[in-house]
Amino acid sequence: MSEVVAVSSEGPTLNDAVDARFGRAAGFVLIDAAGATRYLDNGASQAMAHGAGIETARRIAAAGATVLLTGVVGPKAAAALKSVGLAVVEGMEGRTVGEALAAYRQGKGA
Repeated sequence: MSEVVAVSSEGPTLNDAVDARFGRAAGFVLIDAAGATRYLDNGASQAMAHGAGIETARRIAAAGATVLLTGVVGPKAAAALKSVGLAVVEGMEGRTVGEALAAYRQGKGA
């Protein structure tokens, strides 16, 4: 399976800001190995009173993501992400989605 990177995002493009929140992020830009992007809206998880991070982990894994770039992941969401096999890089806030992706691909992480 090829790598698909999910980046928590305030909008649907590489020029949008990384959303510092994971479970209640506006959505996720998914980028495949060829550089093609698609957007996964996270509105349903934003509206949840509890368990948003766990539900969001399930949704991005179901969308094919293998790596997550985001700001902060809470402990329950971190456990859910680990259980579905996603690699997680935190501390990406303050960048655009494209900048976060470039930093990850250059091995700089957070």
